[in-house]
Amino acid sequence: MTRNIDQVFAALADPTRRAILAMLLEDDMAVTDVADPFEMSLAAISKHLNVLTNAGLISQEKRGRVKWCKLEPDAMRDASIWMQGFGQFEPVNLDAFERFLAAELPHESEDGA
Repeated sequence: MTRNIDQVFAALADPTRRAILAMLLEDDMAVTDVADPFEMSLAAISKHLNVLTNAGLISQEKRGRVKWCKLEPDAMRDASIWMQGFGQFEPVNLDAFERFLAAELPHESEDGA
């Protein structure tokens, strides 16, 4: 099932959720382990996990008494394809742009005038 791209981008908009996804790149994790590095309640982490689950970016399953989270990388496919459409533009080289501006813009006098 194709997930709504808006849900994916909304889920990725939050830095906590991006950090969670990065953690899950390593391996599946128990919810309590996901919550450990963050200074927020387990309930708050659960809300973030639900947003990620609803976007299809992770799945959650209960194994015994422990709830586990697993990254679902295929959910980012549509968003990735959409973003690749912008790949026709060259990335901006900020150093080259700065050199260009320095060469093209008139220099201010030493006294700041």
